[in-house]
Amino acid sequence: MRTTVDARDRGPAERLVERRAMADEAAVARMLRRLASEIVEKNGGTGGLALVGIRTGGLHLAERLVGLIEGIEGRRPPLGAVDITLYRDDVFQGLPRPEIGPTELPFELEGATVVLVDDVLYTGRTVRAALDALMDFGRPRAVQLAVLIDRGRRELPIQADYVGLAAETAADESVKVFLTEAGHDRDRVAVRVREDEERP
Repeated sequence: MRTTVDARDRGPAERLVERRAMADEAAVARMLRRLASEIVEKNGGTGGLALVGIRTGGLHLAERLVGLIEGIEGRRPPLGAVDITLYRDDVFQGLPRPEIGPTELPFELEGATVVLVDDVLYTGRTVRAALDALMDFGRPRAVQLAVLIDRGRRELPIQADYVGLAAETAADESVKVFLTEAGHDRDRVAVRVREDEERP
C-alpha cells in the first residue's frame, strides 16, 4: 500500500521542485486580512479569544493574525504556540530524531475560545495531534481552526472554520507556504512535487 507523505514529512534526500504557484505576496496578505476579519466577526470581538500557532507551520501566521486582529479591534488577543512532535502518529516512524519545541500558552486555557492556526490543512493528522497536545494543558471553552490553505484529501474528519484558500491537489503534490519570517524573500504559496515525478 502506497502512503502519501506531505512535504514537511519527507526526508532531506527527496528533492522537491515547484510545479506551479498557488498564491503570491498580495494574495497571502488578502487571505490573512480576511481570516482576521472572519475570526473577529464570528467571535463577536476578542473577549475570551486566544490564538495558538502550531509550530510546524502556523506560528508565524498566528503572529500576523494577532496583529491584524489588534488593528481591527484595538485589542491584542493572547498568542500561544503548541508543539505536536510527541503527539504525531508517526513520531517513531517518519521522524528518526524528533526535535521537540516548547508549548507556550501564556493565558488561562480554561474557558477560552482558542483558534488553532496552521499553514496547510491536508490529512488532518497535524490538527489531531495539536488538539491532543492542547487538551493536555487544559479544557478550553471551544477550539476553532484557521488555515491559510486547505488542500483537500482528508484522512480524518477534521474541517477548518476559517480558510484562506481551498484548492484540490493531487496525491503526489505538496503545498508549501513561504513566509519572510522563515527567511524567504517574499510571501507566497507554491505547489511542489518530487523531482523525479516532475514532467516537462
